[in-house]
Amino acid sequence: MLNSAARSARHRSTLGALAALLCAGAVACSSGSGEKAEPAPAVSTVGPTARAGEAAPTLAKLPAKLGADGTSLIVGKDSAPHTVKILEDPRCPYCAKFETAAGPKLAELAADGKIKIEYTIASFLDVNLGGSGSANAARALRASLDANKFPEYHAALYASQPKESIDGFTPAFLLALADQVPGLRGAAFDKAVTSGAHADWTARAEKAFETSGARGTPTVLLDGKPLGPDDALYEAGAFAGMLKERGIG
Repeated sequence: MLNSAARSARHRSTLGALAALLCAGAVACSSGSGEKAEPAPAVSTVGPTARAGEAAPTLAKLPAKLGADGTSLIVGKDSAPHTVKILEDPRCPYCAKFETAAGPKLAELAADGKIKIEYTIASFLDVNLGGSGSANAARALRASLDANKFPEYHAALYASQPKESIDGFTPAFLLALADQVPGLRGAAFDKAVTSGAHADWTARAEKAFETSGARGTPTVLLDGKPLGPDDALYEAGAFAGMLKERGIG
């Protein structure tokens, strides 16, 4: 569970990066810290994870598609009465904390037809920290949608997220992660990850984040309204309880 100081630090860092992006209208700005990304980890650090493995059977059954806006990625049935919108950056450690805590419950509810999940994938941390890991990961996530494996790959990616300051989401690392998802690796997916495919979509998804009004990542909305308090986003029981209070469980 995060204390108030940790939450404030998260919002300051992400808001600072977003403000830098917006003030110049471009992605040439960097954070005030001036820190650069560390070298990528060796691909051998990628291994099976409990989080991705435990959820795999449920995740594999979930439908996923590109949203009508052309940028969001939708998981779940169209008929679901509620929408959980998640704005995230693949390099954000708090997004990984949220995925670990809330991901299994969200997958369960989506499988039961009670919610659908709408993801907006940002990549502003590449500007804040240097490197291209967020954009690389975003493009790989989009390619996994084409391969009908987005829910499983999304879980695997956050379960094996490199340290925030490491520009770890290299094409080689992302392909190694894909080995954890049965049926994902293939000529089309591999080419998309290594060739820079979906760069236009990644830029549009980042723009959608910038114009969304979100102050940081993860930002989580239930039927258009912020879901919180923040502490409850990072603890599985508290998150499930928060949804139950809103009639979803």
